Amino acid sequence: MSIAENRRARFDYHIEERHEAGMVLQGWEIKAIRAGQVQLTDGYVVIKDGELFLIGCRINALRSASTHVHPEADRTKKLLLHKEEIRRLVGKVEQKGFTLVPLDLHYKGGRVKAEIALAKGKAEHDKRDTERKKDWEREKGRLMRHKVSSPGKA
Repeated sequence: MSIAENRRARFDYHIEERHEAGMVLQGWEIKAIRAGQVQLTDGYVVIKDGELFLIGCRINALRSASTHVHPEADRTKKLLLHKEEIRRLVGKVEQKGFTLVPLDLHYKGGRVKAEIALAKGKAEHDKRDTERKKDWEREKGRLMRHKVSSPGKA
């Protein structure tokens, strides 16, 4: 079940590989995520000292958060992957043009997981082509619905 999706990442990047990573979260963050108070659009993944961190994922605290907890909405969250996977990703990110972006947050076995992707940035003309294809698919759907709804006209 998806919690939050980063649609912007699919528009801005060519997705090469996908990986599922666990996240180190605090209790108030879990409650806020369950309430839908999460935004992933501006998020990105950095590699520091052989570990992955999710930056820019905004989790807004609930109003009912405990008074002894000082929630920080833009807190850096550690991502959990196997060492071999991290080493392989580090090698690919160091290649020209590759980056790590979060695609979505979802539940798996009662835990919150992040789907991250190894991606290459799209050029401006690629983005225009993607937009043109989406518009054509939308228009084609409209034409097909119009055709089906009026079978008597030719």
